[in-house]
Amino acid sequence: MCGIVGYIGYREAYPIIIKGLHRLEYRGYDSAGIALYDKDLKVYKKAGKVSDLENFVKDIEMHGSIGMGHTRWATHGAPSDRNSHPHSSGNRKLTIIHNGIIENYGPIKETLIAKGHIFKSDTDTEVLIHLVEHIQNETGLDLREAVRVALTKVIGAYAIVIMSADEPDLLIAARKGSPMVIGVGEGEYFIASDATPIVEYTKNVIYLNDNEVAYIRRGDLLIKNIDNTVVQTPYIQELDLKLEMLEKGGYDHFMLKEIYEQPRSIRDCMRGRIYPQQGKVQLGGIKEYTEKLKNIDRIIIVACGTSWHAGLVGEYLIEEYARVPVEVEYASEFRYRNPIITEKDLVIAISQSGETADTMAAIELAKEKGATIFGICNVVGASIPRTTHAGVYTHAGPEIGVASTKAFTAQVTVLTLMAFYIAQQRGRITQSKLVEHLTELNTIPELVERALKSNDHIKEIAAKFKDSTNCLFLGRGSSFPVALEGALKLKEISYIHAEGYPAAEMKHGPIALIDDEMPVVFIATKDSSYEKVISNIQEVKARKGHVIAIVTEGDTQVKGMADYVIEIPQTDEAFVPLLATIPLQLLAYHIAVMRGCNVDQPRNLAKSVTVE
Repeated sequence: MCGIVGYIGYREAYPIIIKGLHRLEYRGYDSAGIALYDKDLKVYKKAGKVSDLENFVKDIEMHGSIGMGHTRWATHGAPSDRNSHPHSSGNRKLTIIHNGIIENYGPIKETLIAKGHIFKSDTDTEVLIHLVEHIQNETGLDLREAVRVALTKVIGAYAIVIMSADEPDLLIAARKGSPMVIGVGEGEYFIASDATPIVEYTKNVIYLNDNEVAYIRRGDLLIKNIDNTVVQTPYIQELDLKLEMLEKGGYDHFMLKEIYEQPRSIRDCMRGRIYPQQGKVQLGGIKEYTEKLKNIDRIIIVACGTSWHAGLVGEYLIEEYARVPVEVEYASEFRYRNPIITEKDLVIAISQSGETADTMAAIELAKEKGATIFGICNVVGASIPRTTHAGVYTHAGPEIGVASTKAFTAQVTVLTLMAFYIAQQRGRITQSKLVEHLTELNTIPELVERALKSNDHIKEIAAKFKDSTNCLFLGRGSSFPVALEGALKLKEISYIHAEGYPAAEMKHGPIALIDDEMPVVFIATKDSSYEKVISNIQEVKARKGHVIAIVTEGDTQVKGMADYVIEIPQTDEAFVPLLATIPLQLLAYHIAVMRGCNVDQPRNLAKSVTVE
């Protein structure tokens, strides 16, 4: 969603802010803007890319050592110059950038209009800065107190930064439900939606908590709660993030780089957590809840998008090995139900960013009902790890491409480890079986490397189907979620309509779509469903559909039936999702590139959905 960057210190702010906005482009956006103070408050904004903003100001002297920038993902009001951030107060002395949604902006706006305020945009954000101005005018409060009072009157989610022409040495930042991090330097501070714009300048950061307001000057930082109590000695965390992780490293796109990083990311995810020879899984992040795991009645997995697909794979694995009932819920639906949850339930929340708004809301709901909450997250210090009782980091490293790739396989890896860990604690798996499975799991990074060697072959197949308008993805068992994920990747980045189905459900509707124009992708590896999938392939071929099959190395039976086959190495059925997803990621990638799509920043999508 929207990206925020702010700076106050001794350097020129513009280069830092514009570079930061480029670092945040992966979040998804439709316009960009910047505010600087240089003798007076100056605001420049433009619909389009950050590069369009740069071109817009290229002939303007951009000076000042305090400023802020924003990339907007439209909610209230269409993408346009006038709806772009920053937004200013009526007297032009205050300006604001905002990530989130002010839900009660309508009645506030009506009240302000009745009092003479004139609005120049369609956004909820402009209403908030006019409200701050109104409070100052009506009460005589200083800016700090006016902002705090204004925030007590709004309903919704926000991460905001405010500048004032009357106080040019002050940035005010606040958050509720939307992420915000403050970088701490020597005589300077940085503000951002996440750590990516900050890591070049400092490793020391403070993650603002909900309902906290930060008052930032060049040599001073004060954080208060919205009730006006001071936060004593805020926790400064050291970033475990390297600048080179944020570069393409010679690849044409971040997505391709991240696909090829999966052998490393899966290996990093397992490092220090599995001991194959001992038949042991060790998950320090949830160790203190070992006794709880022995007595849970049910596991509920909540997630959105790709993380939901990972949760479905986890359901198969946990039920198979730990023998605990599992339900997988869309967090966006779960939060609006009145689900039956007890203290005997374990809720596992999955989110790459750790900031997904619906997943955060689902966590709060489950907490209120007494459940134990575990998180699976990639970003250290994000909101979900700080909100859950315990959890496991995926250690996949920064994922810049909007379409998730290495985060998915890392999440599946963590869920696999959790399945074996819970099985181990509950006595549901023998030591010899655990040794066998962990030994095989330990080889997965190497097998992923082998699967990536099919890239050129997959590119040839992609060329055959780049002009398709529809595509079906079919799988059985734990390969069904892989089919869903393959379909999602294709539609996300190539804009081809694609659907994933359990292969057995094909005859309950989707078979009506199959003709000589329809490509059908099967996950047809040699596992317990192999013969059934072969029957499904025959049904598609009988209706002249084009079959692309993901098969186990050396398979000849499917090869004789399918139009195209992509081989993956032989592995235990439990680990097929980690391998079968690789060719589907590459297929989607190459088709999208051939169609001229923006692979890393697909239209209308945001990397992390931090507003409802």
